[in-house]
Amino acid sequence: MTDQLRDSYDVVVIGGGAAGLNGALMLARSRRSVVVIDAGAPRNAPAAGVHGLLARDGTNPAELLETGRAEVRGYGGQVISGEVTAVTRGDDFTVSLADGTTTRARRLLVTSGLTDELPDIPGLRARWGRDVLHCPYCHGWEVRDQTIGVLASGPMSMHQALLFRQLSDDVTYFAHTLPPTTEQAEQLAAWGIPVVDGEVTSLEGADDRLTGVQLSDGSLVRRDALVVAPRMVARAGFLAELGLKPAEHPSGTGEHIPADATGRTDVPGVWVAGNVTEPAAQVGPAAAAGAHAAAQINADLIMADTSRMVAQHRQ
Repeated sequence: MTDQLRDSYDVVVIGGGAAGLNGALMLARSRRSVVVIDAGAPRNAPAAGVHGLLARDGTNPAELLETGRAEVRGYGGQVISGEVTAVTRGDDFTVSLADGTTTRARRLLVTSGLTDELPDIPGLRARWGRDVLHCPYCHGWEVRDQTIGVLASGPMSMHQALLFRQLSDDVTYFAHTLPPTTEQAEQLAAWGIPVVDGEVTSLEGADDRLTGVQLSDGSLVRRDALVVAPRMVARAGFLAELGLKPAEHPSGTGEHIPADATGRTDVPGVWVAGNVTEPAAQVGPAAAAGAHAAAQINADLIMADTSRMVAQHRQ
């Protein structure tokens, strides 16, 4: 089901994941006119289930989103399939879509998520979200006690190795192009995590399962799962005309749209929530951030309307 885009709204939500839908739900319940515009490319689409979400653990991501859409619509909110290509500002925001349609909004909630940029290793992208993983809290239980490899691909790789060692006694650290420092090597040794030198050139599999990691010297290290730290890049190019551009995240893991604790950005009237501003947020925190930002947006609109009404009352 797709709703018909109207000319204007109190709030346009860009991105229909957990953050966007929960934000829209809060706004719709506050009797705000709200539309969610969703490009249909959720980050967690390859995963079989959402984990660590109380009362919904293991739910298929697509099912969770469909339930959320129905809840938003149940309070009069709309959900539109489409890709936002640009946002400009006059008296209100004008939101342009790839199909040429536009709509206006008094406020924006941007929850467009991020893109995981993965190492260019043959076989890796195809297994992403299944037995090529990044988060121990999202996928760790499912690979517990298996043979796990950690690919040194970024500043979080060492942290990942220590976290996944909690889940399995058989963890191997592939130095790849980022050998551990002396201190890191000592930590790995203390936990009994062997370091394999040499560049990883491909992943091997059979029967739609990962079986091993191929090295540049031709050797194959048998592994059931491989942990990779992607570079996480905010999907926010459409905000450029507002002067709102991604910045490097303090963790060094990629780019994000900076905001304060409420999700308010440096551009008045624009809030962000979820992975577009906090790359490490899981589904639960992302949804909570969307709800929190929505409450701030509603309060901001109330104050703007109150100022207008007071001015009219004085006339």
